[in-house]
Amino acid sequence: MDIQTLYERYRQYPQITTDSRKCEPGSLFFALKGENFNGNAFARQAIESGCAYAIVDDPAVAVHDRIILVKNVLTTLQQLAAYHRSTLRIPIIGITGTNGKTTTKELTAATLGAQFRVLYTEGNLNNHIGVPLTLLKIDASSHDFAVIEMGANHPGEIKMLTDIVAPDYGMITNVGKAHLAGFGSFEGVIRTKCELYDALRHRRGHLFIHHENPYLQPYSSGIEKTEYGTSDGLFVSGKLTANSPLLSFRFTCKGETTDVQTQLVGNYNLDNALAATAVAAYFGVSNRAIASALANYRPQNKRSQLQQTLRNRLILDAYNANPSSMTAAIENFAQMDGSPKAVILGDMLELGIDSQMEHQKIVDLLKEKRFDRVILTGPEFNRVAENFTAYRDTEQLVNELNNAPLSGYHILIKGSRGMQLEKCIPFL
Repeated sequence: MDIQTLYERYRQYPQITTDSRKCEPGSLFFALKGENFNGNAFARQAIESGCAYAIVDDPAVAVHDRIILVKNVLTTLQQLAAYHRSTLRIPIIGITGTNGKTTTKELTAATLGAQFRVLYTEGNLNNHIGVPLTLLKIDASSHDFAVIEMGANHPGEIKMLTDIVAPDYGMITNVGKAHLAGFGSFEGVIRTKCELYDALRHRRGHLFIHHENPYLQPYSSGIEKTEYGTSDGLFVSGKLTANSPLLSFRFTCKGETTDVQTQLVGNYNLDNALAATAVAAYFGVSNRAIASALANYRPQNKRSQLQQTLRNRLILDAYNANPSSMTAAIENFAQMDGSPKAVILGDMLELGIDSQMEHQKIVDLLKEKRFDRVILTGPEFNRVAENFTAYRDTEQLVNELNNAPLSGYHILIKGSRGMQLEKCIPFL
């Protein structure tokens, strides 16, 4: 079946599922394959559960008139999303970056949402599957904007995603040392993220750019742009006013200065908030409405969250970690009021041959900051922990916290997703 014909089916049944256990009546089931599953095996079950059609790439299961055989299910899903995008006339904003892209996406959706109907990436569905699924949720009659987050851990992935998304507007939050095992080098990170700029340049799109970022500015030539940052005279200029521990800032836009009190932890979130402010202000949202949207946004998903337990005050930032975000979190925590202070840090994953060196840099930074307690976990930190307390994994750490609880501390919790440091919370 060609894409145009499949698109006619999609227009009849616009709800997509890739999970045969979640088949709404009249939906389309795409039988994706993974390392540990093969959706083709569940095509018949999906039909019996109420799906209108199942799209498969195994001829052996295409034995039903409502099972559609294609060459490759994933490629077909991506092509269908790209075709749907080609029919849309609403503005689509693409966001990528090493750190802060999910928070910036959420804040951008919140600020635009003060005036418009916005469809945006749910959670962290920012990859080759999540992006097309998000695009296929856009309904031109129900949405005024779409904000699409795009992630990558190998060269060429942002280009692949922008080919599907075809963004009219875009933003790279920043570039840093993450997924070095896939990118090969920091320069590889920059080149891959800037594939978004290439797409905007090709489409004569519009760029929102952090004025003070020295890595991104050289790649932005030839693109119409709106600048934000802490320098005076930009479209949006902002200054930190408090960070103890919740972020407050003041921004100036269109000759008007406005104060904002957020529920975000971390001065590194200033850039994310200014980026969202720039996007919303560009599209005509008032300063007052932007400030209200930012004030009402509550972080979740283990990102920049402040939690008070019966024994301690926690800054939970354990969704992900890389050398750039880990350094920023430690520097920010060191500047905050409150004592005694403890840090619980887990390994930063996917750093390849640079892993030991980057973990050593974090240990050196910890020695400089002289926190009251430092607790490290994971094989990489164990190699360089020196005089700090270190555990082989999170399970061993949890057992120790259970036996010898911390009490009365301000605690920063930061590590890569695979370390699952949130398991510590019940014992803090």
